Amino acid sequence: MAKTNDVLIIEQPQPQPQPQPQRAADLTMKFRDRVYTSRTLVLPESGRTLPVARSCVEVSVSDEQAVRYLKAHQEFEPLE
Repeated sequence: MAKTNDVLIIEQPQPQPQPQPQRAADLTMKFRDRVYTSRTLVLPESGRTLPVARSCVEVSVSDEQAVRYLKAHQEFEPLE
């Protein structure tokens, strides 16, 4: 009679994934370009660029430099 090797498999409980803390959605502001349908804006303070597409440019509310630039520029108007 042949002896069989019985293997006992013990399943370890899988660790539960920790929920990721949800980031608050970054609010954005949209501005309409009154002159061009597409162009690239260069912010004078930092040299960063902002793309205008379909007469619209969108920036983060927390991007104070971009918001200040767009509000001061007569070729842009904030959209609701």
